[in-house]
Amino acid sequence: MDFHEEAFVLSARTHGDTGAVVDLLTEKHGRRSAYVAGGASRKMKPFLQAGARVVADYRARTSDHLGAVRLEPVGEGPSALFDDALALTGLAAAAGVTQGALPEREPHPGVFLAFEALMAAFQMPAVWPAIFVRFEAGLLEDLGFGLDLSKCAATGTADDLIYVSPRTGRAVSRDAGAPYADKMLTLPPFMLGVQSGLIEGDVRAGFDLTGHFLEQFVFHPQNKPLPPARVWMLDKLGDAGRL
Repeated sequence: MDFHEEAFVLSARTHGDTGAVVDLLTEKHGRRSAYVAGGASRKMKPFLQAGARVVADYRARTSDHLGAVRLEPVGEGPSALFDDALALTGLAAAAGVTQGALPEREPHPGVFLAFEALMAAFQMPAVWPAIFVRFEAGLLEDLGFGLDLSKCAATGTADDLIYVSPRTGRAVSRDAGAPYADKMLTLPPFMLGVQSGLIEGDVRAGFDLTGHFLEQFVFHPQNKPLPPARVWMLDKLGDAGRL
């Protein structure tokens, strides 16, 4: 089971005295764990940071075997964000959510491309939190738990959609949802593709929305909480007034 393609590092941990086990996101072969010889060395550690882009030369005896991988760095990687601590927390959260949500060895090319776009967005401080919300919504859709925001679940109209049912993930209009407003999730306009500026509370509502369904459909069935890195990111975004 061999392949040679670009990948993003999601995490790495030391293994033995000199090696490391790295978790990679690839476009064609999904999420893969592999052993990196010499991965604990000072020379290799910069290539094994979450979000680093690499070329992976992967080999394994069988499809179920923990393979070995040789890595070559591509571009600057996370070092381009070293002056932006908030973006680095976002990068760690993106890696944590992706690693925790995706089954290993299951191809999700759409997630790879979305993750690639999110990595580029971290260099745009004003917009990356909203793009992160859209990334999580896309991740849910790719895993088969997509939100239906096209029309009101109760009336079928596409007008004045401001709620989402926490049970079904379907949009609800203002009038139809009014009797149950205290039980509904808020649907921020930017998640509908509305070309309007973000207002205070929109990004928080977006993260509340995607977080609810990630927890309900993806992490809870695995008996896992939402990744701590995501919780930390939201705390930091709140402190910075970015929610």
